[in-house]
Amino acid sequence: MSPADMKTISLDDIEALAVGAWILGTGGGGSPYLGLLNLRRLYAEGHRVQLMSPLDLGDDDWVAVVSNMGAPLVGQERLADSRSIARAVRMQEEINGIKFRAVMSVEIGGGNGMQALMAAAHLGIPVVDADCMGRAFPEAQMTSVAIGDLKPYPCTLYDPRGIEVVVTKVPSWKWMERASRKICVEMGSIASTSKAPRTGREVKDWGIHFTTTKAIAIGRAVNAANKNHQDPIAAILACEGGQRLFTGKIVDVERRTTEGFLRGSAVVEGSDGDRGTRLKLSFQNEWIVAWRDAQAIAMSPDLICVLDSVNGHGIGTETVRYGQRVTVAALPAPAVLTSPRGLEFVGPRAFGYDLDFRSLFATPGAS
Repeated sequence: MSPADMKTISLDDIEALAVGAWILGTGGGGSPYLGLLNLRRLYAEGHRVQLMSPLDLGDDDWVAVVSNMGAPLVGQERLADSRSIARAVRMQEEINGIKFRAVMSVEIGGGNGMQALMAAAHLGIPVVDADCMGRAFPEAQMTSVAIGDLKPYPCTLYDPRGIEVVVTKVPSWKWMERASRKICVEMGSIASTSKAPRTGREVKDWGIHFTTTKAIAIGRAVNAANKNHQDPIAAILACEGGQRLFTGKIVDVERRTTEGFLRGSAVVEGSDGDRGTRLKLSFQNEWIVAWRDAQAIAMSPDLICVLDSVNGHGIGTETVRYGQRVTVAALPAPAVLTSPRGLEFVGPRAFGYDLDFRSLFATPGAS
Protein backbone atom coordinates (compact mmCIF):
# COMPACT_ATOMS: atom_id res chain seq x y z
CA MET A 1 0.00 0.00 0.00
CA SER A 2 1.15 3.56 -0.57
CA PRO A 3 1.83 6.12 2.16
CA ALA A 4 -1.28 7.95 0.93
CA ASP A 5 -3.39 5.03 2.19
CA MET A 6 -2.15 5.57 5.74
CA LYS A 7 -3.08 8.21 8.29
CA THR A 8 -0.41 10.22 10.07
CA ILE A 9 -1.21 10.20 13.77
CA SER A 10 -1.27 13.78 15.05
CA LEU A 11 -0.12 14.90 18.47
CA ASP A 12 -3.78 15.63 19.28
CA ASP A 13 -4.56 12.00 18.40
CA ILE A 14 -1.81 10.85 20.78
CA GLU A 15 -3.15 13.04 23.60
CA ALA A 16 -6.62 11.51 23.06
CA LEU A 17 -5.14 8.00 22.79
CA ALA A 18 -3.54 8.38 26.22
CA VAL A 19 -6.97 9.12 27.74
CA GLY A 20 -8.84 6.40 25.85
CA ALA A 21 -6.21 3.71 26.37
CA TRP A 22 -6.22 4.34 30.13
CA ILE A 23 -9.99 3.78 30.18
CA LEU A 24 -9.74 0.61 28.05
CA GLY A 25 -6.92 -0.60 30.30
CA THR A 26 -9.47 -1.47 33.01
CA GLY A 27 -6.92 -0.49 35.65
CA GLY A 28 -3.89 -2.17 34.03
CA GLY A 29 -1.49 -1.93 31.14
CA GLY A 30 0.51 0.71 33.02
CA SER A 31 -0.16 4.43 32.98
CA PRO A 32 -0.03 5.94 29.46
CA TYR A 33 1.47 9.16 30.87
CA LEU A 34 5.11 8.16 30.48
CA GLY A 35 4.45 6.92 26.96
CA LEU A 36 2.75 10.22 26.22
CA LEU A 37 5.84 12.10 27.43
CA ASN A 38 8.05 9.92 25.22
CA LEU A 39 5.90 10.61 22.18
CA ARG A 40 5.73 14.35 22.84
CA ARG A 41 9.52 14.36 22.85
CA LEU A 42 9.78 12.21 19.72
CA TYR A 43 7.33 14.45 17.85
CA ALA A 44 9.24 17.54 18.98
CA GLU A 45 12.34 15.94 17.45
CA GLY A 46 10.52 15.55 14.13
CA HIS A 47 9.40 11.92 14.27
CA ARG A 48 5.94 11.02 12.92
CA VAL A 49 3.95 7.79 13.19
CA GLN A 50 1.50 6.45 10.63
CA LEU A 51 -1.54 4.26 11.30
CA MET A 52 -2.58 1.55 8.86
CA SER A 53 -5.67 -0.64 8.64
CA PRO A 54 -5.11 -4.32 9.50
CA LEU A 55 -7.09 -5.15 6.36
CA ASP A 56 -4.36 -3.53 4.23
CA LEU A 57 -1.67 -5.95 5.40
CA GLY A 58 -0.38 -8.48 2.92
CA ASP A 59 -0.90 -12.07 4.03
CA ASP A 60 2.87 -12.62 4.12
CA ASP A 61 3.75 -9.34 5.86
CA TRP A 62 5.41 -9.66 9.25
CA VAL A 63 3.98 -7.70 12.18
CA ALA A 64 5.80 -7.11 15.48
CA VAL A 65 3.58 -7.40 18.59
CA VAL A 66 4.95 -5.38 21.51
CA SER A 67 4.29 -4.61 25.15
CA ASN A 68 5.85 -3.76 28.45
CA MET A 69 5.53 -6.77 30.74
CA GLY A 70 5.42 -6.66 34.52
CA ALA A 71 3.75 -5.08 37.53
CA PRO A 72 2.19 -1.63 36.93
CA LEU A 73 3.41 -0.33 40.28
CA VAL A 74 7.02 -0.92 39.22
CA GLY A 75 6.37 1.12 36.07
CA GLN A 76 6.04 4.21 38.24
CA GLU A 77 9.67 3.80 39.29
CA ARG A 78 11.22 2.22 36.16
CA LEU A 79 10.33 4.87 33.61
CA ALA A 80 9.39 3.96 30.03
CA ASP A 81 12.01 4.48 27.32
CA SER A 82 10.96 4.27 23.67
CA ARG A 83 14.38 2.93 22.65
CA SER A 84 13.86 -0.18 24.79
CA ILE A 85 10.71 -1.35 23.00
CA ALA A 86 12.35 -0.67 19.63
CA ARG A 87 15.31 -2.83 20.63
CA ALA A 88 13.02 -5.74 21.54
CA VAL A 89 11.63 -5.57 17.99
CA ARG A 90 15.09 -5.46 16.42
CA MET A 91 16.00 -8.57 18.40
CA GLN A 92 13.12 -10.43 16.74
CA GLU A 93 14.32 -9.37 13.30
CA GLU A 94 17.87 -10.53 14.05
CA ILE A 95 16.77 -13.88 15.50
CA ASN A 96 14.26 -14.74 12.78
CA GLY A 97 15.99 -13.16 9.80
CA ILE A 98 12.88 -11.17 8.89
CA LYS A 99 11.94 -7.55 8.30
CA PHE A 100 8.78 -6.25 9.94
CA ARG A 101 6.22 -4.46 7.80
CA ALA A 102 4.50 -2.89 10.80
CA VAL A 103 4.14 -3.00 14.58
CA MET A 104 1.10 -3.35 16.86
CA SER A 105 0.43 -3.44 20.59
CA VAL A 106 -0.48 -6.72 22.25
CA GLU A 107 -3.08 -4.75 24.25
CA ILE A 108 -4.66 -1.37 23.58
CA GLY A 109 -5.23 -0.81 27.30
CA GLY A 110 -3.09 1.50 29.41
CA GLY A 111 0.51 2.35 28.63
CA ASN A 112 0.80 -0.66 26.35
CA GLY A 113 -1.54 1.12 23.96
CA MET A 114 1.34 3.60 23.43
CA GLN A 115 4.19 1.11 23.07
CA ALA A 116 3.66 0.39 19.37
CA LEU A 117 3.77 4.10 18.55
CA MET A 118 6.98 4.50 20.54
CA ALA A 119 8.60 1.61 18.68
CA ALA A 120 7.33 2.80 15.29
CA ALA A 121 8.83 6.26 15.78
CA HIS A 122 12.30 4.70 16.00
CA LEU A 123 11.81 1.89 13.49
CA GLY A 124 10.25 3.96 10.71
CA ILE A 125 7.35 1.53 10.14
CA PRO A 126 3.60 2.07 10.60
CA VAL A 127 1.37 1.01 13.48
CA VAL A 128 -1.44 -1.46 12.77
CA ASP A 129 -4.83 -0.28 13.99
CA ALA A 130 -5.42 -3.45 16.02
CA ASP A 131 -4.33 -5.35 19.11
CA CYS A 132 -4.81 -8.82 20.66
CA MET A 133 -7.06 -8.01 23.63
CA GLY A 134 -9.31 -5.01 22.98
CA ARG A 135 -8.46 -4.00 26.58
CA ALA A 136 -5.66 -5.10 28.96
CA PHE A 137 -5.02 -8.47 30.59
CA PRO A 138 -2.17 -9.56 32.88
CA GLU A 139 -0.96 -12.83 31.32
CA ALA A 140 0.60 -13.86 28.00
CA GLN A 141 -2.06 -16.47 27.16
CA MET A 142 -4.92 -13.99 27.61
CA THR A 143 -5.00 -12.88 23.98
CA SER A 144 -7.00 -13.42 20.82
CA VAL A 145 -3.98 -15.07 19.17
CA ALA A 146 -3.74 -17.59 22.02
CA ILE A 147 -7.47 -18.25 21.72
CA GLY A 148 -6.77 -18.86 18.03
CA ASP A 149 -4.02 -21.33 18.97
CA LEU A 150 -1.32 -19.46 17.03
CA LYS A 151 2.35 -20.16 17.75
CA PRO A 152 3.48 -18.56 21.05
CA TYR A 153 7.22 -18.26 20.37
CA PRO A 154 9.79 -16.78 20.11
CA CYS A 155 9.51 -13.91 22.60
CA THR A 156 12.23 -11.33 23.19
CA LEU A 157 12.71 -9.45 26.46
CA TYR A 158 14.96 -6.41 26.84
CA ASP A 159 16.20 -4.56 29.91
CA PRO A 160 17.96 -1.17 29.48
CA ARG A 161 20.90 -2.41 31.56
CA GLY A 162 21.82 -4.45 28.49
CA ILE A 163 20.11 -7.73 29.37
CA GLU A 164 18.69 -9.40 26.26
CA VAL A 165 16.76 -12.68 26.56
CA VAL A 166 14.96 -14.85 24.01
CA VAL A 167 12.42 -17.55 24.87
CA THR A 168 12.95 -19.68 21.78
CA LYS A 169 10.38 -22.44 22.22
CA VAL A 170 7.62 -23.49 24.62
CA PRO A 171 4.89 -26.14 24.39
CA SER A 172 2.00 -23.75 25.09
CA TRP A 173 0.98 -20.16 25.76
CA LYS A 174 0.77 -20.87 29.49
CA TRP A 175 4.37 -22.04 29.43
CA MET A 176 5.33 -18.86 27.61
CA GLU A 177 3.67 -16.91 30.43
CA ARG A 178 5.51 -18.91 33.11
CA ALA A 179 8.92 -18.73 31.47
CA SER A 180 8.81 -15.09 30.40
CA ARG A 181 7.31 -14.01 33.75
CA LYS A 182 10.24 -15.53 35.65
CA ILE A 183 12.66 -13.65 33.41
CA CYS A 184 10.67 -10.45 33.86
CA VAL A 185 10.81 -10.80 37.65
CA GLU A 186 14.60 -11.16 37.51
CA MET A 187 14.75 -7.98 35.41
CA GLY A 188 12.99 -6.14 38.23
CA SER A 189 9.36 -7.02 37.41
CA ILE A 190 9.31 -4.94 34.23
CA ALA A 191 10.67 -5.64 30.75
CA SER A 192 10.19 -4.47 27.15
CA THR A 193 8.96 -7.38 25.07
CA SER A 194 8.28 -8.32 21.47
CA LYS A 195 5.94 -11.29 21.31
CA ALA A 196 5.85 -14.01 18.66
CA PRO A 197 5.81 -12.35 15.21
CA ARG A 198 2.47 -12.51 13.43
CA THR A 199 1.76 -12.64 9.72
CA GLY A 200 -0.63 -10.24 8.06
CA ARG A 201 -3.04 -13.14 7.54
CA GLU A 202 -2.97 -13.96 11.26
CA VAL A 203 -3.62 -10.33 12.20
CA LYS A 204 -6.54 -10.18 9.79
CA ASP A 205 -7.98 -13.43 11.14
CA TRP A 206 -7.25 -13.09 14.87
CA GLY A 207 -6.41 -9.47 15.64
CA ILE A 208 -9.01 -7.26 17.32
CA HIS A 209 -9.37 -4.56 14.71
CA PHE A 210 -9.47 -0.76 14.87
CA THR A 211 -8.81 -0.52 18.59
CA THR A 212 -6.32 2.35 18.28
CA THR A 213 -9.00 4.35 16.49
CA LYS A 214 -11.48 3.32 19.20
CA ALA A 215 -9.20 4.51 22.01
CA ILE A 216 -8.64 7.84 20.24
CA ALA A 217 -12.41 8.28 19.80
CA ILE A 218 -13.04 7.60 23.49
CA GLY A 219 -10.34 10.08 24.48
CA ARG A 220 -11.75 12.73 22.16
CA ALA A 221 -15.23 12.21 23.62
CA VAL A 222 -13.93 12.66 27.18
CA ASN A 223 -11.87 15.73 26.26
CA ALA A 224 -14.82 17.33 24.43
CA ALA A 225 -17.17 16.68 27.36
CA ASN A 226 -14.74 18.26 29.81
CA LYS A 227 -14.19 21.26 27.54
CA ASN A 228 -17.94 21.80 27.20
CA HIS A 229 -18.65 21.23 30.93
CA GLN A 230 -20.65 18.08 30.19
CA ASP A 231 -20.58 14.68 31.92
CA PRO A 232 -17.49 12.84 30.59
CA ILE A 233 -18.65 9.50 31.99
CA ALA A 234 -21.93 9.79 30.09
CA ALA A 235 -19.83 10.47 26.99
CA ILE A 236 -17.84 7.26 27.53
CA LEU A 237 -20.97 5.17 28.05
CA ALA A 238 -22.60 6.63 24.95
CA CYS A 239 -19.45 6.06 22.89
CA GLU A 240 -19.07 2.41 23.94
CA GLY A 241 -22.58 1.30 24.87
CA GLY A 242 -21.50 0.85 28.50
CA GLN A 243 -23.29 0.78 31.83
CA ARG A 244 -22.76 2.80 35.00
CA LEU A 245 -22.37 0.35 37.92
CA PHE A 246 -21.57 2.32 41.07
CA THR A 247 -20.60 5.76 42.37
CA GLY A 248 -18.79 6.53 45.60
CA LYS A 249 -15.53 7.09 47.44
CA ILE A 250 -12.53 4.79 47.76
CA VAL A 251 -12.33 3.83 51.44
CA ASP A 252 -9.84 0.96 51.42
CA VAL A 253 -7.03 -0.29 49.18
CA GLU A 254 -4.96 -3.44 49.65
CA ARG A 255 -2.28 -4.31 47.10
CA ARG A 256 0.96 -6.22 46.81
CA THR A 257 3.46 -6.87 44.05
CA THR A 258 4.11 -10.59 43.76
CA GLU A 259 5.43 -12.84 40.99
CA GLY A 260 5.50 -9.94 38.55
CA PHE A 261 1.86 -8.94 39.15
CA LEU A 262 0.06 -6.30 41.16
CA ARG A 263 -2.69 -8.04 43.12
CA GLY A 264 -5.22 -6.84 45.66
CA SER A 265 -8.57 -5.14 46.11
CA ALA A 266 -10.22 -1.75 46.55
CA VAL A 267 -13.46 -0.90 48.33
CA VAL A 268 -15.84 1.87 47.22
CA GLU A 269 -18.38 3.26 49.69
CA GLY A 270 -21.53 4.28 47.84
CA SER A 271 -22.81 7.81 47.44
CA ASP A 272 -25.87 9.34 45.79
CA GLY A 273 -28.10 6.47 44.63
CA ASP A 274 -25.60 3.89 45.93
CA ARG A 275 -25.46 5.28 49.46
CA GLY A 276 -25.57 2.58 52.14
CA THR A 277 -23.84 -0.08 50.03
CA ARG A 278 -20.26 -0.97 49.13
CA LEU A 279 -18.54 -2.24 46.03
CA LYS A 280 -15.39 -4.36 46.28
CA LEU A 281 -13.08 -4.58 43.28
CA SER A 282 -10.62 -7.48 43.01
CA PHE A 283 -7.64 -7.03 40.70
CA GLN A 284 -4.64 -8.75 39.15
CA ASN A 285 -3.02 -5.81 37.36
CA GLU A 286 -6.53 -5.18 35.94
CA TRP A 287 -9.94 -4.98 37.63
CA ILE A 288 -11.26 -8.55 37.36
CA VAL A 289 -14.44 -8.86 39.48
CA ALA A 290 -16.77 -6.26 41.01
CA TRP A 291 -18.69 -7.40 44.10
CA ARG A 292 -21.68 -5.44 45.41
CA ASP A 293 -22.45 -6.51 48.96
CA ALA A 294 -20.67 -9.86 48.31
CA GLN A 295 -22.53 -10.51 45.02
CA ALA A 296 -20.47 -10.50 41.81
CA ILE A 297 -22.15 -7.96 39.51
CA ALA A 298 -19.46 -7.61 36.83
CA MET A 299 -16.51 -9.78 35.80
CA SER A 300 -13.85 -10.37 33.17
CA PRO A 301 -13.87 -10.29 30.19
CA ASP A 302 -16.42 -7.44 30.38
CA LEU A 303 -14.37 -4.29 30.94
CA ILE A 304 -14.61 -2.97 34.51
CA CYS A 305 -13.46 0.67 34.47
CA VAL A 306 -12.84 2.78 37.56
CA LEU A 307 -13.19 6.39 36.48
CA ASP A 308 -12.59 9.73 38.13
CA SER A 309 -16.12 11.03 38.76
CA VAL A 310 -15.12 14.58 37.81
CA ASN A 311 -13.06 14.25 34.63
CA GLY A 312 -13.85 10.70 33.49
CA HIS A 313 -10.20 9.64 33.30
CA GLY A 314 -9.28 6.06 34.09
CA ILE A 315 -7.76 5.12 37.45
CA GLY A 316 -5.18 2.35 37.58
CA THR A 317 -4.78 -0.36 40.17
CA GLU A 318 -1.39 1.16 41.03
CA THR A 319 -2.76 4.71 41.43
CA VAL A 320 -6.11 4.13 43.16
CA ARG A 321 -6.03 5.67 46.63
CA TYR A 322 -8.16 6.46 49.65
CA GLY A 323 -10.58 9.35 49.23
CA GLN A 324 -10.90 9.34 45.45
CA ARG A 325 -14.41 10.00 44.17
CA VAL A 326 -15.00 7.38 41.51
CA THR A 327 -17.60 6.00 39.17
CA VAL A 328 -17.33 2.33 38.24
CA ALA A 329 -18.56 1.50 34.76
CA ALA A 330 -18.66 -1.61 32.57
CA LEU A 331 -18.02 -1.74 28.83
CA PRO A 332 -18.70 -4.68 26.49
CA ALA A 333 -15.84 -7.03 25.59
CA PRO A 334 -14.86 -8.09 22.06
CA ALA A 335 -16.81 -11.15 20.92
CA VAL A 336 -13.73 -13.39 20.67
CA LEU A 337 -13.20 -13.01 24.43
CA THR A 338 -16.77 -13.97 25.35
CA SER A 339 -16.85 -17.06 23.10
CA PRO A 340 -16.77 -20.42 24.93
CA ARG A 341 -13.08 -20.88 24.08
CA GLY A 342 -12.32 -17.27 24.91
CA LEU A 343 -13.78 -17.68 28.39
CA GLU A 344 -11.37 -20.55 29.05
CA PHE A 345 -8.56 -18.01 28.66
CA VAL A 346 -10.04 -14.80 30.14
CA GLY A 347 -13.21 -15.71 32.05
CA PRO A 348 -13.38 -15.45 35.85
CA ARG A 349 -12.16 -19.03 36.36
CA ALA A 350 -8.97 -18.19 34.46
CA PHE A 351 -8.20 -15.88 37.41
CA GLY A 352 -9.15 -18.39 40.09
CA TYR A 353 -12.72 -17.25 40.78
CA ASP A 354 -15.38 -19.96 40.99
CA LEU A 355 -17.88 -17.96 38.96
CA ASP A 356 -19.82 -18.62 35.78
CA PHE A 357 -19.38 -15.67 33.46
CA ARG A 358 -22.45 -13.49 33.17
CA SER A 359 -22.19 -10.56 30.82
CA LEU A 360 -23.94 -7.28 31.50
CA PHE A 361 -24.49 -6.93 27.78
CA ALA A 362 -26.98 -8.88 25.71
CA THR A 363 -24.83 -8.59 22.61
CA PRO A 364 -21.05 -8.76 23.12
CA GLY A 365 -18.89 -6.13 21.47
CA ALA A 366 -17.64 -6.76 17.96
CA SER A 367 -14.14 -8.08 17.47
